[in-house]
Amino acid sequence: MVELAQVVVDVPTMQTNQPYTYQVPVILEKKLQVGMRVVVPFGNGHRQVQGFVVGFTDSTDYAGKLKPIQAVMDLQPVVNQELLALSKWLADTTYSFWIACLYTMLPNLLKGKSKRIVRVIDDLDEQTCFDLFNGKDERNYTDFANNPDAINQLLKLKRAGKVRIDYEVTDRARAKTVMGLTPLLSFEELEDARTSLHANAHAQNRLLSYLQSIIGKTVVQKEAERRAQLSSSTFNQGAKKGWLKKVPVEVYRRPESQVALPDDHQLEKPLKLNPDQQEAVDQIGAAVKDQTATTFLLQGVTGSGKTEVYLQSISQVLARGRTALMLVPEISLTPQIVNRVRRRFGSQVAVLHSSLSSGERYDEWRRIERGEAKVVVGARSAIFAPLTNLGLIILDEEHESSYKQDESPRYHAREVAKWRGKYNNAPVVLGSATPSLESRARALKGVYRFLRLPHRVNKQPLPPIQVVDMRPEIKKRGESNFSAPLLYELNQRLARGEQSILMLNRRGFSSFMMCRDCGEVLKCPNCDISLTLHMDTRTMKCHYCGHEEPIPQICPHCHSRHIRYYGTGTEKVETELRQLIPTARIIRMDVDTTRRKGMHEKLLRKFGNHEADILLGTQMIAKGLDFPNVTLVGVLNADTGLGLPDFRASERTFDLLSQVSGRAGRANKQGQVIIQTFNPGHYAIKDAQAHDYERFFYQEMSLRHQASYPPYYYTVRLMASHPEERTAAQAMAEIHDQLQKALAPSTIILGPTPRAIARMKRRYYYQIVIKYKRDPALHRVLFEILQNTQSKSFKDVQVSIDPDPQYFM
Repeated sequence: MVELAQVVVDVPTMQTNQPYTYQVPVILEKKLQVGMRVVVPFGNGHRQVQGFVVGFTDSTDYAGKLKPIQAVMDLQPVVNQELLALSKWLADTTYSFWIACLYTMLPNLLKGKSKRIVRVIDDLDEQTCFDLFNGKDERNYTDFANNPDAINQLLKLKRAGKVRIDYEVTDRARAKTVMGLTPLLSFEELEDARTSLHANAHAQNRLLSYLQSIIGKTVVQKEAERRAQLSSSTFNQGAKKGWLKKVPVEVYRRPESQVALPDDHQLEKPLKLNPDQQEAVDQIGAAVKDQTATTFLLQGVTGSGKTEVYLQSISQVLARGRTALMLVPEISLTPQIVNRVRRRFGSQVAVLHSSLSSGERYDEWRRIERGEAKVVVGARSAIFAPLTNLGLIILDEEHESSYKQDESPRYHAREVAKWRGKYNNAPVVLGSATPSLESRARALKGVYRFLRLPHRVNKQPLPPIQVVDMRPEIKKRGESNFSAPLLYELNQRLARGEQSILMLNRRGFSSFMMCRDCGEVLKCPNCDISLTLHMDTRTMKCHYCGHEEPIPQICPHCHSRHIRYYGTGTEKVETELRQLIPTARIIRMDVDTTRRKGMHEKLLRKFGNHEADILLGTQMIAKGLDFPNVTLVGVLNADTGLGLPDFRASERTFDLLSQVSGRAGRANKQGQVIIQTFNPGHYAIKDAQAHDYERFFYQEMSLRHQASYPPYYYTVRLMASHPEERTAAQAMAEIHDQLQKALAPSTIILGPTPRAIARMKRRYYYQIVIKYKRDPALHRVLFEILQNTQSKSFKDVQVSIDPDPQYFM
C-alpha cells in the first residue's frame, strides 16, 4: 500500500490550515517522520513550497492523482510531537495560520532561506565517503535534494550516528568554528618520533607527550596550548612533521550575559528561606513530585524573595531528572535574572530572547533540542523552547502585557504555559507583586492555588511613598520636570554616595511640536500621531512607523517662526537634570540608548558598579532590577498612562508605580519613593502610595463589573485596515452584520469605530470589540469571517482577530 503524508504547506491562506495529502516516494517510506520539513508541489503550475509533515494516512478522499513529496529538508524532526500538537491548538485559539504557528516556534535559521550542511561526524567506508561526499567532510544538503537514493543513504547514516545536519544562513549565521587539532599517529608511533629529537628539543618532547594523552580526541587548539603550556608555533611544527592534523571544531556562540560566569564546580549555594518562602517551595515541590498540572499564583511584595523560590523549585525539578522553563517579561530584566539562574545552575542554563543574534539563538535552541540544557530562561517566545520532559514552568511578573504577542499568532504566553503544563503534567507558577486582575480573581475562585510572600527578605518595610502635587509646584517654580522635594532628596543621595532611579515613561526630547500662531501640530505623514523631537539626532521621529524628518524652522502650515516644543521626554529630562545637578553622573536608559546589541547589560553593569549616581529611564527600569545602593526612586509624571482610552489604564499605572517603588531600599539601607503627579486624588496613585494591592483590586474589580469588562467578560477585537478609509469602514460594517446575525443576544458588540490611532503606516483602521461570557457560535463565526476575508470582495483589506487584547489603542 502506498504511504501517504499529510503536509501543512507554507501558503498563508485559511484553506491551508487543513493539511494536504501527498504521496511518499517508495525510497522514503518508513523513514519520513512527523515534524520534518519537506518540499512539495502546490497548485496547478510548477510551484514548489515548503511544508511540515503533520501525520500519515493510508487512504484519502481525493479522487485525482496525488502529487509526490519532492524533497526532504531534514534528517530529523525540527518540531517534536508536543510542539506539533501545541501549534494546532495555537492556530485554533488565536485564529491564525497553522504554518505561521509552526514557524513561530523555530529559530530564524530554521525559517525560510537557510542552507543545510550535512557533516560527517564518524568514520565512513571509503566508497560511501567518495560517492556521497566527494571525499570531503561536509556537503550542502541541496546537492542531495532531488536524489531519493542519496537521501535514503543519509537517513541510514543519521540513524547510525555517522552524519548530522546543521542549518546555516548564507553569508551570515554559519556554525561558529575555532581551530582544533587531533593526533595522526598511534601512541607507539609518537614514541618512535621522540627518538629522532635533539636533546634540547624540550617543547617538541612535551608536545609528543601531550598528543599521546589525547589520542582519539579532537581538542580546541587554545585549550591544548593552555594545558600543554606550549606556544602555537610548537603545534605548527607538529603539524608539519605529520604528528597532528589541524581541523575546524564547532563551538557554541554564547550570549554576552553568559560570559564570565562561574564553572559548574563553583556554583552559588541556595539561600536560607523564611517560613513563607519555605511554604511556597514545599507546595510547588509537592506538585512537581506528584506530577500534577497545578497553576500557582505566587503573590509577593517587591523584594520578598520570589526569585529564590523559583530557583529552589527548579532544583527540585532537576533532581527528578526533568527540565524547567522560566519566562521574564522584559529584555532589560534578562541580564540580572539570567546571571542569577546561571550562577545557581551553570552550563545547564540556556537563554532565549530577541536581543540574541540569529546565530546565538540557533545555538541555544540546538543545546536545548539536543538535551544539553535543562533550564531555559527567556522572554515571551521562549515558551516554545523544545524542552522535553518539562517539570516546571515559571512566569515572573505574570501581569505584564508584554507576555501577549501583538502580531499573528496573537498568543498569550500565560495560556501557552498552562497548555504545556497540562501536556507534561507539570505545575505552572505565576509570580508577581501586583497580579493581573484575571489571575487574582482565578486564585480567589480556587482555579489557581494561591501562595503569598507578604514580607521583604531583608525584614525592611516597604519604602515610604511621598506624592507630590505638581500643580502648585508649577505655579511656584515654573515649568520643570523636578519638584523641590525630589531635587532635595536627589542632592541628599549624592552627598551620601547613594544612588537614585528616575522613571519617566516617555522617550525622546519633547512630546510634540506646535505652532503658537496657527496651532498646527507636526504630524507623521503615515500615521495619525504627532512626531516626537529627538535632539541627539536633531530629527522629528514617529515612534509607530519609524518616519523621520529634519526639525522644521518654520511652521509648514502658516510659515510662522513661532514654533514651540511641548511635553517632555527622557532626553529633555536628562538635559535639565545636568543643569540642576551638574556633579551627578547620569545614565539614560530608553529604546534610543539601548538600541545597539548588549547595551542593556552594559548600562546596568555600569550602574551596578556605581559608575553613575542616577539611572534615568522609561518603564524598562521599573521591574526586576536589584541594586543594593539605590535608596531613592522618583516617578516624574505618574499620569502618563492614566488618560489613555483603555480600560486597563488604571491597572497598568498601579502596577508600574508599585514595581518601580520596589527598586528602593532592597538591601539594608532605608528606601524612599517620590511620585510626581497632577492627579494626586486618583485611586490608582493613592493605593500605590499606601502599598495597598487589596484595596486597588476590589475597587478596580467593582468598576470592571459595572462596565462588563474582564475578568467578568472575555473580549475579542476585530480590526480591518485599508489605504482608503471608506473601504476599511465598509469591510467592518459587513463583518458587524455577520456577527449580529450569528451571535447570542447576551453577547455585546461594540463598534465598528475608528481605532484610537485611526491611521498608521498609511492604512486606516476600524475595529469591533466583542464582550461575551459564553457564546457557542462565536468560534465558528470568527473562522468564517477569516475565510470570507480572503475572497475578492475583501481585496487589499487586512483583517485581524485578537482574542483577549491587552491594548485598544
